[in-house]
This record gives sequence, C-alpha cells and structure tokens, in this order.
Amino acid sequence: MSTLLQAENLEVHFPIKKGVFSRTVGYVYAVDGVDFHLNKGETLGIVGESGCGKTTAGMAVMGLTPATGGRIMFADRDLAAMRRYELKKLRSSMQLIFQDPYSSLNPRMTVNQIIADPMDVHGVYLGRERKDRLAFLLETVGLTPEQGRRYPHEFSGGQRQRIGIARALALDPSIIIGDEPVSALDVSIQAQIINLLLRLKREFDLSLMVISHDLAVVEYLCDRIIVMYVGKIIEEAKYADLYKTPLHPYTQALLSAAPVSDPLREKNRILLHGDVPSPINPPTGCRFHTRCPKRMDICDKVEPEFTEMGEGHRVACHLYTAESGV
Repeated sequence: MSTLLQAENLEVHFPIKKGVFSRTVGYVYAVDGVDFHLNKGETLGIVGESGCGKTTAGMAVMGLTPATGGRIMFADRDLAAMRRYELKKLRSSMQLIFQDPYSSLNPRMTVNQIIADPMDVHGVYLGRERKDRLAFLLETVGLTPEQGRRYPHEFSGGQRQRIGIARALALDPSIIIGDEPVSALDVSIQAQIINLLLRLKREFDLSLMVISHDLAVVEYLCDRIIVMYVGKIIEEAKYADLYKTPLHPYTQALLSAAPVSDPLREKNRILLHGDVPSPINPPTGCRFHTRCPKRMDICDKVEPEFTEMGEGHRVACHLYTAESGV
C-alpha cells in the first residue's frame, strides 16, 4: 500500500507562561518526537491513556494545533510548514469527526446548513448540484433529505454523530480523522456508527485515523495500531499482532485492563503502581520506567530505540534491544 500521510519527528510543545510579562518558564511536551504513517485505504488506530498526546497528534495533522517541530507530509508537501491559506486548499482532502456530537454542531444552523458549510468555505457544489449532494449525504449516513431542514436539538446523539459524519464527507476527502468518534454514545449506537464508518470506508475508498481509548472499538475498526504514552509512541503493530502478542509492558497492562464480555472468563490483570508522569517534566530514559514492573537499571538513563520484532511490529523497550543484554 502506498503511504498517504506521514509524520516525521512530530513535536507539539505548549509554552507555560507566568508573571506580568508572560515569560515562558517551561513547556508541556504533549507530543514529543513521534513518527507514524497512514497508508491509502488503511485504518490506523492511536490508543493510550488520557493525556498521552493522541488527540494532540491528530489535531496537529489537521493543522488545528500548530506543530512546533518535525514534518507532516501529505501529497508530497509539508503541512507543518504551510501558511494558513495554503493549508486551506488541502484541508478538503482531510476532514475530522469530533468526539462530542452535541457541541460540534451549531445549534442555530439547520442540518443542511451545517453540512453545506464546508462547501461554502471552498466554493463547491453550487445551485441544484448542492441540493442533490446534501440529499445524497444524508441518505448515505442513514438519514432522510427531509431531516435536513431540522435543527440539531431535534436529533439523538447517534443521529447527531451521523450528521457530523455527513459533514466530514461533504468535500469528498481521502482521509478522515475520528477523535473518539463513538465514546459519547450508547453501546448499541456505537455499533451502528462503527459499522457505518466501515461501510463508508469501502464505498468512498477512505483512509481513516481513529483516536480512541476504547480498545474494543480500535480492535474492530483498525488495521494497524499505535500505542502512545506521555507524548511518545512505544509500540506499533497490526491489530492481530498487538492483541495476540503485546510486547511493551505498558501495552500488556493496557490490554489486561480491557473488559471482556464473558463473566466466567478469568483475566490476568496487570496492575500498575504510581501516577502517570506529567508531560511538563517527563522522566528521563524510558518514560514508562516509573511504573514499569520490568524496570531495569538502563531504563531511567537511556531512551529506548525502536526494535523491529516482525513484519510491521516495532517496540521501544530495552527488553528487546541489544543494549539490555536480553
């Protein structure tokens, strides 16, 4: 598969300002030098605890949060180095599904106006063509053209998320980024939205990037998964490899915490002690060493390099490097 989007040493550091003169006294290292790519027709999942930087990475790809370092390559151009008007031209190829289906829709606009808003910004689908496009998009996501005249408060949470998906499809993008696209919905509605996304991926030849803390959702949706911890990627693998043979101690603990549907099935839960480190002052060496049950002396001194452990499976852990002697 050809690479459609690639991030190289991506950094997003937020300055901390104090005093009368708002001097910068430190930084929040939200995303601190990560590399990942999205192939054409693929669904990439990014998982991790709250505050690990997964949403910030997605916002940086969209240009909604400025990157402070690294490159984001799309269509042979660096999005991080583009000016605002240049980025606008390419933004029609990348669209976003927001986490909250309530606050992401303007309550003063009808559904048709909400979906047509991106068309107004880019000056496409005018006149009769727009009316046909709006009807097509609403039917595609499971709504009726008549519902386009209603306002967001007249819809349920699942229907609102369908409206958000229709808006994301309005400009016929090649990439859609979903920031926790089903986390605010009931479980039964989650299944409907997930199946809708899978169908749209096939029909529109989309590439998806799904940001989520729900491991079951990511397993069902994604072809490949990235695990983040305190601004760093610590493991990357195809979904089957990651769930069958997780290598990093953090990934193992994360998967052990996922609930199972069978109440009689025993789970070997891995309990982590201590708190997640602050991204303002991240630990030296491996960022997980303060909570790692397999910590070694090297872990708090040297940051681990990525080690290839199989086809597309890489992990940043001293347990698998030559330096550790293992």
